[in-house]
Parts: sequence; C-alpha cells; structure tokens
Amino acid sequence: MFESLSEKFQSAFATLRGRGRIGEGEISVVCDEIRNALIDSDVARTVADKFVERIQLEASANLDSIKLSTNPSQEIYSIVQRELVRILGGAGRRLKFAKNPPTIIMLAGLQGSGKTTLAGKLSNFLKESGNTPLLVAADLQRPNAVNQLSVIANGIDIPIFAPQPGNGVGDPVEVAREGVALAKAKFHNVVIIDTAGRLGVDEEMMEQIRSIRDVVKPDEILFVVDAMIGQDAIRTAQAFNQGVNFDAIVITKMDGDAKGGAALSITEETKKPILFISNGEKTSDFDYFYPERMASRILGLGDIQTLAEQAKRVVDTDTAKRLEDKFLSGQSFTLEDFLEQIQAMQKMGSMSKVLGLLPGANSASMKKQLAAIDDNELVRTKAIVQSMTPQERREPKILNGSRRVRIANGSGRTVTEVNNLVDRFDAAAKMMKQMKNGGGGLPMAPQIARPVPPKKKSRSGNPAKRAQEESR
Repeated sequence: MFESLSEKFQSAFATLRGRGRIGEGEISVVCDEIRNALIDSDVARTVADKFVERIQLEASANLDSIKLSTNPSQEIYSIVQRELVRILGGAGRRLKFAKNPPTIIMLAGLQGSGKTTLAGKLSNFLKESGNTPLLVAADLQRPNAVNQLSVIANGIDIPIFAPQPGNGVGDPVEVAREGVALAKAKFHNVVIIDTAGRLGVDEEMMEQIRSIRDVVKPDEILFVVDAMIGQDAIRTAQAFNQGVNFDAIVITKMDGDAKGGAALSITEETKKPILFISNGEKTSDFDYFYPERMASRILGLGDIQTLAEQAKRVVDTDTAKRLEDKFLSGQSFTLEDFLEQIQAMQKMGSMSKVLGLLPGANSASMKKQLAAIDDNELVRTKAIVQSMTPQERREPKILNGSRRVRIANGSGRTVTEVNNLVDRFDAAAKMMKQMKNGGGGLPMAPQIARPVPPKKKSRSGNPAKRAQEESR
C-alpha cells in the first residue's frame, strides 16, 4: 500500500536535493511531480490539486526563510509532511464510548468492502482492550452473511446475536433492536451491528440502514471502504455520508496491491476522519489509524512507533524484564532465549510486513531484501531449536556431531541447517555482548532466522563425521 506513491515522492525530493538553490521554479517543478504522483495513485484530481496548491502557498509565503536555510530541501519536505498529515485527517481520532453503556457501533458500506470480517476484527480489538462486545448479525440480505459472522465470532470467542435458522428472511431492523436489548440485559458494554450492503449504492440499502440507525441510535456509524476501490471512493463515500451521515471511516485490505488513493481522497472530501485500518487476513491485523505515522511511511521515514507497539504487545512484561536483566548483567543469551524471541516474532506477523515499517523500506534495495525473506524460515528454525534438549539449548557448546545429527533428524532438517543455525547463534551472541559494551546491531532473531546458504558437499560418508566437518 502506498509503495508507488512513496517511491515517486522520494524521487521528487531527490531531484530537489540535487538543486543548489531553491526558488519558485524549483518548487513548482516538485509540486508538479507530487501532483502526478497523487493522480497516478488514484487520488482524485480535485484533492491532488488542493493538496499541491496548499504546498505552493506555504512554500511561497516562507520562501525567504527557505532560501536562507542550510537545508532548503528539508524545509519543503517538512511542508509536504504537514500537508500529508492534514489530508489524512490531522490528529488521530479515537472511538467514542457512550456515557451509559452499551456503546452502539453500526457498520455501513458496499457489499464486498469487508464489513463482516471487519466486525470480527473490531470486536476482538475491543475485547483485548478489556471491553465486552456483542456482535449483531443484521445483514440478512447477503446469503451466508449470518453464518460467516457466527464462524468468526466463535473463532475469537465473542458472543453473537443472530436470527435463528428457519425463521425466514427476517427483519434486520428488528434484529438490531433485539440485539441491543440483549446487550443491555447481559451487560455488554459495546454492540457492533453488521448491516447489509449492495454491489452499488441504491436507495433501498440506504433506507434500511437509516431505519436501523433511527431505531438503535448508534454512538458511532462507521463507513467501511475497500482500499482498492480507487477513483470511485469519493462518490461512494459522499453517497453514504448524505444517506446516513457516518461519523468516521474504516479502510480495509490495506495490505493489498491498491495504490492508496482512497485513503487520501475520502477524508479530504467528506471531512470525516479515518478511525481504523485493517491490513491483513488475521484477526489481529487491525488498529487505530495514525495520520502522522502514515504520512511518515509515505515519505519513506518508516513507522518505528507502530513497530515498537507491536513488539510490546507480543512480548509479555515478565519475559522482557528477565531478558533485559540478563542483558544488563552480562549473562550469556541461550537458545532458549532465542526460542522465546522467535515465538514473539511469529505473533507479530509476516517478517516482511514487520520490517516494512523500518525507514527506507520502500527503497529499491530494501524492497529487494524484503522480497527475499522467507517467513517459513522462522518455522524451520523453531523446529530445530525445539528438537534440542533443554541442556543443549542452554549450553550450545555441547552440540557435537552426533547431537547435531539427532537434532537434524528430529526436526526434519539437514545437518547443514543445524550447523548454520548454531554458527549464526554464536555470532549473534557475540554481537549482543558488543551492544552491551556500546556497539550496535540488529536484534538477534532476524539475524539468525535468515535463508540458509546452499548445502556444501562433504567428503565424509559418516553422518557424525560429516557434521563435525561442516561445523568447522
């Protein structure tokens, strides 16, 4: 998402940095490049024009100070960054909770935008924050929608209110009303209502959503939009805004191949903020939307805050404290510690997605490295470590040839892979000691869990001797 836009933005600034002096002409050239980049990324032309106009006005107003700056290109860069944050909604918005529970959230959007899956993700997100959500299946239009939501709810252990099988099509308004009544009776503090969509905007759909809105009086109406909707985003968003006056936007499928123009267009035209984004298939691939962080990613600065938050969520406090104390005391890291790191990284999701939050992730060289990452390497590495005895994990030095053959057989890997893992672990352990003494380096797990080099032929036919040869 936004990869193409990010590349073009960085290209525009590279041109600007190559200029010795910056005046109105240079600013105009960069603005033209930015406008073309936005339009190519499916941003509506009217939005792109407004965006560039504001940049030109601010740059012209501060031209004297820009010329006197030791880094004039950085001044323009800062102006663009501020405008990106502004066009993405400014300050991040948070969910509004009712003073008197339950808080009622109604989802609206076209069929195929991902409302039903989003309902499950949102309920799981709220559950992990200490809330007690109830899902209400009021989409009685699409075949199997109720069953789909029921499967999602059962998978994440969230209670659901749905019409019973055999009761006919049913009335979605009545289902929503009864769902809210059940939430009050069972003391659920949040109700999430999944409503029906259509392949296109029509009055029948809007009338149904309005009827549900008028009966349950939701605290939040969220417009769910597929990131791949492209240039049609504004028309659809305006139709829903006029029809039900939604409060905020949720963008789904942010991990797809979409150019990202919808996110930049909708907020500017409707003046409604983006509240959440869904960026993967897992239930946990869901979070609040942070305009300043997204602007940072578009400009190639990465998103270290999100990366740190993800790491904090998957590493429990006790484990983090124990590893920190061990590091500060100078104790040696073991393969048991490394196994805990692997398990935490697996919870964070795809390695390429995680490392994609680092600064420069959209550069050509970094993209090439990310494309070469094999997420299954963590699984294979974990299998090798788990095939070791507790003593072997704590004392890797005792791993002689015969032990390595046994570990290879137990994990279904080769002796070469076992040897490579142990060698990389030794190198990473040394690196950790250097970091303690003021050196630098990457975290241990990414360095160890990398693709294994091609297997070398051994001159020995004996497995144990071969393992000893390879370990040298």
